[in-house]
Amino acid sequence: MAAGGVADIDLSYIPFWGLPRERREDAFRRLRELDRPVFTRENPIPFIGHGAGYYALVRHADVVEASRNPAVFSSEPAANSIPDLPRWMAVYFGSMINMDDPRHARLRRIVSRAFTPKVLAKMEEDLARAAREIVDRAVEEGPGDFVPQIAARLPVRVICDMMGIPPGAHDAVLHDTNVILGNADAEYTGIRPDISRLNVARGLARLLRAGHRLSGLAQRLGRERRRRPTGDLTSLLVNGEEHLSPQELGSFFILLVVAGSETTRNAIAHGLKLFTDHPAQRALLLEDFEKYVPGAVEEIVRFSTPVIQFRRTLTRDHVLGGQEYRAGDKVLLFYNSANRDEAVFTDPDVFDITRSPNPHVGFGGPGPHYCLGAHLARREVTVMFRELFTRMPGIRAAGEPDYLLSNFINGIKHLDYRTG
Repeated sequence: MAAGGVADIDLSYIPFWGLPRERREDAFRRLRELDRPVFTRENPIPFIGHGAGYYALVRHADVVEASRNPAVFSSEPAANSIPDLPRWMAVYFGSMINMDDPRHARLRRIVSRAFTPKVLAKMEEDLARAAREIVDRAVEEGPGDFVPQIAARLPVRVICDMMGIPPGAHDAVLHDTNVILGNADAEYTGIRPDISRLNVARGLARLLRAGHRLSGLAQRLGRERRRRPTGDLTSLLVNGEEHLSPQELGSFFILLVVAGSETTRNAIAHGLKLFTDHPAQRALLLEDFEKYVPGAVEEIVRFSTPVIQFRRTLTRDHVLGGQEYRAGDKVLLFYNSANRDEAVFTDPDVFDITRSPNPHVGFGGPGPHYCLGAHLARREVTVMFRELFTRMPGIRAAGEPDYLLSNFINGIKHLDYRTG
């Protein structure tokens, strides 16, 4: 990486993402201090290939401006992958997140039926019941691992219930979601974090099997709902004048369950650790939960930034922040860095649930790809912490989290907890 003072920073080097968080945050701080974005070469990946590399957009202003300008900063051919996805992968993972208008607008218009204020208002009771039952089970089991016991269960249950997926399939959906989000982590992918041909082949096979199972589950349900609609989300998506094709339904379900899981489950897990590490902020929240919880949710998402980055590709020559880009150049929007930008956030490394304003990009930057489920995610985090602090007022993290090894998701795999 050619830049004075940052030669030791290689964002494509997987072990970088396993460094202590303080060292990574310091690395991004140094990158933000540069006059221009650095260019990082891509690692060649067997069976996938690679491009020349990408520019790292690490400042809040650059991330926001690129997000607002999809005509120049395109989500095609891929937004959730640094290399271009081959066709045999795109069939499962080439969802609307990797599309520009008009294709993106059409799909978003169809699936937005699930996220209207009226629909979400009706879900409030279902959310509260799901959180209550999850905490009931945790109380019965006793303190253990917060992520699989509590944090990971709510979003998967909510999404599966929305789609009409039967309860007996929820654990399998969670397992396949973990495989897809596993990135370079051996626990979820079953492979070592290296890029030998054999290792990559095993990882890709496991990834494709997970995508195939999730897509097949959604498509089978879609066929049933076309014959006998029930009013669930799948029924809405496959019927009517404007509807999803079987392949689109399968890709959307993968996007929904993966994107819907990672932000919420990790915000809940990070939130417990943050409230444990910052007892004054915890006490403030419990002093008046309803008053402070909206700000608390926003600050958890800013501080933890569950989605680290997305990719954009330049459609034409363009100048942004003094940097000249050429058509075909790749940029990565590093939301984690933008959310610590000193030019926007006072004391960005301080966790403050009263922070206002809080223009974080934890749900993506402004523009057509802003997270469709952001409101639902906020409600899930709110409902879960309300239930936890009501039923388990002494709940706290016990020890340090076991973090996911990933340059895409700021995930917590395991977090022991105690209740007193």
